[in-house]
Amino acid sequence: MIDTGKAFCAANNQFMNGIRDLAQYSSKDVLVENSLMKFSETLQEMTNYHTILFDQTQRSIKAQLQTFVKEDIRKFKDAKKQFEKVSEEKENALVKNAQVQRNKQHEVEEATNILTATRKCFRHIALDYVLQMNVLQSKRRSEILKSMLSFMYAHLTFFHQGYDLFSELGPYMKDLGAQLDRLAVDAAKEKRDMEQKHSTIQQKDFSSDDTKLEYNVDAANGIVMEGYLFKRASNAFKTWNRKKPDHIRRWFSIQNNQLVYQKKFKDNPTVVVEDLRLCTVKHCEDIERRFCFEVVSPTKSCMLQADSEKLRQAWIKAVQTSIATAYREKGDESEKQEKKCFPSAGSLEPGSESKEKLLKGESALQRVQCIAGNASCCDCGLADPRWASINLGITLCIECSGIHRSLGVHFSKVRSLTLDTWEPELLKLMCELGNDVINRIYEAKVEKMGVKKPQSSSQRQEKEAYIRAKYVERKFVARHLASVSLPEDGASAVPQHQEEKRHSSSERSPQADKHGATSPKVRSNDSGIQQSADDSREHLASTISANSLYEPEGEKQEASVLCDSKQLPPGLQLYRAAYKKNLPDMAEALAHGAEVNWVNIAENKSTPLIQAVLGGSLVTCEFLLQNGANVNHRDVKGRGPLHHATVLGHTGQVCLFLKRGANQHATDEEGKDPLSIAVEAANADIVTLLRLAKMNEEMRESEGLCGQPGDEIYQDIFRDFSQMASNNPEKLNRFQQSDSQKS
Repeated sequence: MIDTGKAFCAANNQFMNGIRDLAQYSSKDVLVENSLMKFSETLQEMTNYHTILFDQTQRSIKAQLQTFVKEDIRKFKDAKKQFEKVSEEKENALVKNAQVQRNKQHEVEEATNILTATRKCFRHIALDYVLQMNVLQSKRRSEILKSMLSFMYAHLTFFHQGYDLFSELGPYMKDLGAQLDRLAVDAAKEKRDMEQKHSTIQQKDFSSDDTKLEYNVDAANGIVMEGYLFKRASNAFKTWNRKKPDHIRRWFSIQNNQLVYQKKFKDNPTVVVEDLRLCTVKHCEDIERRFCFEVVSPTKSCMLQADSEKLRQAWIKAVQTSIATAYREKGDESEKQEKKCFPSAGSLEPGSESKEKLLKGESALQRVQCIAGNASCCDCGLADPRWASINLGITLCIECSGIHRSLGVHFSKVRSLTLDTWEPELLKLMCELGNDVINRIYEAKVEKMGVKKPQSSSQRQEKEAYIRAKYVERKFVARHLASVSLPEDGASAVPQHQEEKRHSSSERSPQADKHGATSPKVRSNDSGIQQSADDSREHLASTISANSLYEPEGEKQEASVLCDSKQLPPGLQLYRAAYKKNLPDMAEALAHGAEVNWVNIAENKSTPLIQAVLGGSLVTCEFLLQNGANVNHRDVKGRGPLHHATVLGHTGQVCLFLKRGANQHATDEEGKDPLSIAVEAANADIVTLLRLAKMNEEMRESEGLCGQPGDEIYQDIFRDFSQMASNNPEKLNRFQQSDSQKS
């Protein structure tokens, strides 16, 4: 009974735990939760009382009766055994006494003495045995009645405690019963109302859907609009999953200036558009499905389908309104940040300590914005621009960046200064140019023509017209090169002193007649060029020097030479500037219509990109590539930019060209590809890069069309070489220096 009672208490405890769990699941219903918790506490008290009852039962009945059985009855059994033994001995003495012959007097006396002693012992033991029987009987009655009386008192206490406990709970149970009666009445009334509504809905005509969805940009929870939409797959096949429509139907919402969706209720939201200001929305009538619309962002597009035409119109209007709201909110935030981060223009003067400090900082935004003029948008003047055109070298606000994207990548390549990853050579390219430099080129005739430059508050149409006239039509570029003609053979009508200087520069160029046979003088000069390019202050000084080119009064000899170079045809100007590493002059040549792949027939059909390689500047190569230079164009000797960079040992340029898709299998007129040239020159770094690129290419080919774009280790190694080429070029010249010392 005690063991079963303990199992009963354990089951009751499990039952209490279940009630508590049910109360937690009903946490949103205060009445249910409070009632269940109160009942569970009361029942738990009853279970505790029951446990106490079984403990008292064990002490009162089990312990006492076990003591009676184990001790008192054992003593009685011992006395009984002794009595039976003495009785047997007495019987034996009587038998022996009867068997003795009367003529044997000695034996008769001995048998009589034994019988007398045995009888005496028997009477003593018998009396003790009877005593033990009487004591046991008396104790048996006492122990049993005492145990049962204690057990009954324990039961009395148990039920008395239970009665008191439930007496206290009685008023609460009575109130709860009254509430349940009211709930039953309310439930019956609600049931009748629902049945009436159901009957009304059944009689309603749904032939025309009159659903009206409204959006709220000022919603308290921040959700402008939400609902289910079908989403087309974003893979290469662009399919709708017809077998499992639940795989493409998602819960979309517009919140926090973002478009997000969830697959399931508890899943984390997946962001479709990071910033609504970067996207646009449009109807899609040219696909097989109805009610479709497309949300287009700079990096991807998302095709969505609503359930009806009214739903589609509501979503499109909600997205458009959210875009407009995001512009207003971000505009106010930008003004506050501009006042906080850029209190005055004096702190951004060229050569200042704060500018130099920012130039060496970790943030791409800080490094680019510290250049003169970059603290405001190049086209509308809005403060704190977060976007940049990497082929023009300018910073842009969010709205102007969207307009630049619409021009096409052949005019402007837009990248975020905060969201995208920036290669070191791109950052240095941005630091070499800047808004002031580019505006002096592309806005040279704005004031003369009386054109009003749009402001940050101007309409988008006005900004778009101005930007298109500025960069596509180039209406405001000073056309001072129109009178200069270029002979068909590529040699320009250049003053003789400049022509001689060009030939002397060509003779001094570090291009060897044989692969790997470069002079020590040229190698050390190349190392010096890269060391100079690594210094941030040199970049700053270069930018300042570039800005001074457009000042009417130049006193330096270099400025006068460059001013003379402006009389060159655009193609030749770009060609010369590429070798001199003068990015502002190159940008001006491109603005005047220079062909980025212009071929100088007079100098072995060399291109500006090849001249940039010979000049030893990684940033110049990056600028030309960003503006569409052909990385695989070869000169009259069959050597492309990759060949020349390999011959000269320019590891950073080799890395750049391989990343831009240079053909490493192309051979020159001697039948040598870049890898064989690097092996002959014993340049371990370039050999490593070329072999890695070849291995990666073979891996992609083996994986087929669906293969990965490249091995991660390969990408990491090329990233490390790019960082070193931009920040520590002297480390990549260790082989050239050792060759120089040997020679």
